[in-house]
Amino acid sequence: MSVKHIQEVASEPVPDGVGVSKQVLISAGEAPNFAMRCFTIQPGGSMPLHTNLVEHEQFVLNGTARVIIGEETFEVQAGSVVFIPAGATHAYTNTGSGAFRFLCLIPNREDKTVIISG
Repeated sequence: MSVKHIQEVASEPVPDGVGVSKQVLISAGEAPNFAMRCFTIQPGGSMPLHTNLVEHEQFVLNGTARVIIGEETFEVQAGSVVFIPAGATHAYTNTGSGAFRFLCLIPNREDKTVIISG
């Protein structure tokens, strides 16, 4: 069991992204089934098309973005809920003038990010 504030959690850059950072709010070592992360993509920032071995459940906190999942493109904003199946190609581009932030929950299993295009 733990309680903390998001401001207490260090932010680290995501190497494959442009203007992308991540905070691990609940790590695999803290919870038995899921990890919770908060991603921030700065204005003009993006994450290239990639895949992961595990599914992603996401909730948009603020900002707007274009999210590509497989062959479909979605415009998302605060309050949007996004599900990305394991192995699905996906990418993000901040389309707004402010930071795009979202919570991302993943199962505590082996994961690997494979960049498809930069």
